[in-house]
Amino acid sequence: MAVFPRPVGPRAAWKDLRAFLSRRSREQTLGAVFAVIATALIVIAFYYDPQVNTKPPRQVIFVENYGPDRTDADIIADQEKRRAAKEALIAERQRQFKELENQFGME
Repeated sequence: MAVFPRPVGPRAAWKDLRAFLSRRSREQTLGAVFAVIATALIVIAFYYDPQVNTKPPRQVIFVENYGPDRTDADIIADQEKRRAAKEALIAERQRQFKELENQFGME
């Protein structure tokens, strides 16, 4: 059993399309070709668009592992060290901006 009825088939459709296009002017044929190309480009863009930049980049998270015998004093000392390091980083950043300000003569 054929997929298409007897008078219709891929070869007959191709011959019919060629006969139809041969009766058209060159401008109409070029317009039809450009319309098909533009439509194909849009369909291809919609096909590939969901596959581009959809997965977020890998993110590595480092976790410190502390023992069960850690005291409150150890925790407070670690927090103070981190706070001092953060303040030093902020102070260094402010110094860099002041240096930049002096280079450009801003007040």
